[in-house]
Amino acid sequence: MKKIRAAIVGYGNIGRYVLDALQTAPDFEVAGVVRRDASNVPVELAGYPVVSELEALKDVQVAILCTPSRSAQAYAERALALGINTVDSFDIHTEIVSTRRALDTAARRSGSVAVLSAGWDPGTDSMVRALMEVCAPKGLTYTNFGPGMSMGHTVAVKAIEGVKAALSMTIPTGTGIHRRMVYIEVEEGHDFAKVAAAIKADPYFVHDETHVMQVESVDALLDMGHGVNLTRKGVSGCTPNQRFEFNMSINNPALTAQIMVGSARASLLQKPGAYTMIEIPLIDYLYGDREELVRRLV
Repeated sequence: MKKIRAAIVGYGNIGRYVLDALQTAPDFEVAGVVRRDASNVPVELAGYPVVSELEALKDVQVAILCTPSRSAQAYAERALALGINTVDSFDIHTEIVSTRRALDTAARRSGSVAVLSAGWDPGTDSMVRALMEVCAPKGLTYTNFGPGMSMGHTVAVKAIEGVKAALSMTIPTGTGIHRRMVYIEVEEGHDFAKVAAAIKADPYFVHDETHVMQVESVDALLDMGHGVNLTRKGVSGCTPNQRFEFNMSINNPALTAQIMVGSARASLLQKPGAYTMIEIPLIDYLYGDREELVRRLV
């Protein structure tokens, strides 16, 4: 069996778990890792090419973009222009449609495929919400995150001037409403009140109740655990009071990485263009003989 050659672009929390997921997937091989400092090669990467540019790697079929959401589109467009499929975990919900439109144009132009927002929310939670709506087309769905660390929100805080280290925790208060608890170390010479105001004004936080606290050590608070509760109450046909619930307790970056690897597999089965996870057949994410998957799972 010829294995799928995947490149890891970015080697932070998610990139490290993507390496684990690729190493355990029987149909993948690691083409290499792209990081800003290619001279920094940790022991687990010793057997792989580590480069500063994707173009330096050979025969890459899909690039798994472990980058901040705000830079994901630029990285994807660059890889797509090389004819390489891309997978990202873009998580800014309000910008998914416009980002999908831009990547669809880029992917079609080069005959490649982009899978965007391939995480657990947006991502697999999106698929669960869609399934619930299939079961009850009329009704309400509530998504309650946490309690746990939000990687996207934490990265957004770290990018704000004056922040030395950060942790953003998501606390569910019910019916899809959340409280953001942000813990930061402030760089010397910066005013905490001004930094806190900038955090609260950021698009990631502006619509939620947000509390910012200064701490001596963010590292002492870190926990990668997270979770979600999805609940829908609706109507099937003319029958009301249909209720569905889905719960998950997870290691955030490990699950995101696993989903991205499954999405990389699925990307090779799609026609050129850009896709969110709900647009791809579920079976395409899975490894194995198609008829055997049908026999076992249907």
